[in-house]
Amino acid sequence: MPLPAWVPIREELRDDEPYGAPQLDVPVQLNTNENPYGPGPGVVADIARAVGDAAAKLNRYPDREAWELRKALAKYLGHDLTADRVWAANGSNEIMQQVLQAFAGPGRTAMSFAPTYSMYPEYARNTHTRWVSGQREEDFTVDVDRAVEQVKAEQPDVVLLTSPNNPTGTALPLDTVRAIVEAAPGIVVVDEAYAEFRRDGTPSALELLDEFPRLLVTRTMSKAFALAGGRLGYVAADAAIIDALRIVRLPYHLSTVSQAAATAALRHEDELLAQVDALRVTRDETATWLREQGFEVAESDANFILFGRFDDRHAIWQGLLDHGVLIREVGPLEWLRVSIGTPDEMHAFRKALLEVTR
Repeated sequence: MPLPAWVPIREELRDDEPYGAPQLDVPVQLNTNENPYGPGPGVVADIARAVGDAAAKLNRYPDREAWELRKALAKYLGHDLTADRVWAANGSNEIMQQVLQAFAGPGRTAMSFAPTYSMYPEYARNTHTRWVSGQREEDFTVDVDRAVEQVKAEQPDVVLLTSPNNPTGTALPLDTVRAIVEAAPGIVVVDEAYAEFRRDGTPSALELLDEFPRLLVTRTMSKAFALAGGRLGYVAADAAIIDALRIVRLPYHLSTVSQAAATAALRHEDELLAQVDALRVTRDETATWLREQGFEVAESDANFILFGRFDDRHAIWQGLLDHGVLIREVGPLEWLRVSIGTPDEMHAFRKALLEVTR
């Protein structure tokens, strides 16, 4: 519903709507790129113990620097990272907001290459940052020469690169990242929320951190770690960049409970990531099947697939929903995105899609 005229909201926000994918109670939910496999009993028990211990100290503020968690995250990422080069927050969304608060703002510019994550322009809007959107190619890759040319022309203070990209699943070659970092006058963020789902041989921008002090790599525990409800995102960068983010963080922004749960989950890295290979196999099988049915499919290194093309994608989305299958109506107008679920969920998706489109 539109806001009443008497609500004194900023005028540029008056006609906007809150971000959010539909949260509907349907049998098959494949619209928000969640991991369909929850933590096992041993992980749940360890997280419960950790949260129980933390509960006894909730009369005190949390460790505002989250040192134990940052040590665990640095160990997980490898690449000789140390805790002072890692920062954590309430999801990678808060990390991105802090990045724009610290490095963008009035009189500054941020840019990315569309189609990409729909929240980026909202981060810019919320921080009064000028937003520039470059364009990806027909296959959703980034043409490095065009990207460098636009970066040089716009002189952005922040460049947001998404690899694998959301909603297309497209990964970026390191040479593309390197060229953009070299051309950019400000910082470059590589959003790797889906990095654990990369196909073999697809590199991570973590390999470039020591080469470029103005490069940041963001990750999340929401996807591969099956911790979407835990709301834990993090970033790796030069220690000086991390110190800049600490300036704009809210006091005690990461609760004691969040820190305890995430640190406990990291102790079970192998178990929590055990389903990643299975999801990658299911993703590739689903992509092959979709192509066999005559659909176009974007190459994906994530836990979702963008497919099309549809004259009326909303009708297809609604038809699937009527069959109890919820996917995402996002990205280019002729495309839809499906998250990778369990075998039973993917069977239901295939069956419903054929019934709706044939």
